[in-house]
Amino acid sequence: MLDDRDRALLSRLQRDADVAVAELAEQVNLSPSACARRIARLRAEGYLTRLVARLDRRRMGLPTTVFVVVKTAQHSAEWLEQFRAALADVPEIIEAHRLTGNFDYILKIVLPNVEHYDAIYKKLIQRLPLFEVSAYISMETMKHDTPLPVTYG
Repeated sequence: MLDDRDRALLSRLQRDADVAVAELAEQVNLSPSACARRIARLRAEGYLTRLVARLDRRRMGLPTTVFVVVKTAQHSAEWLEQFRAALADVPEIIEAHRLTGNFDYILKIVLPNVEHYDAIYKKLIQRLPLFEVSAYISMETMKHDTPLPVTYG
């Protein structure tokens, strides 16, 4: 069970995981050694799964976001594994979700430009049959927060 200090640590680490333990400890009113032990426990308990660097997409030459909704006539376990493998082979697809409703999947794709989407589309349809594919170009990112709320755990 998480207490208020655990939640504060998780919240701060989500905003900047590169912060020094001494500084983090001061922010949550712990000694550096107690703070380090809590972080180790949170990692061991699976609250912290990994620490990563977040890159600037524009500086990396990937300013364009395309959301692609996919409908398929196939729902077998074998097809799903082929779909997972196809997604894994395309690094520009940074998120994929299975959905309820009118479509089966939604993909978030980052690209250098809209024209590059055609290459991604061709990679997918060459790998497996898709019933319907629709692409939606993001005009503006209105909210992009990666930190999770820490009040539910």
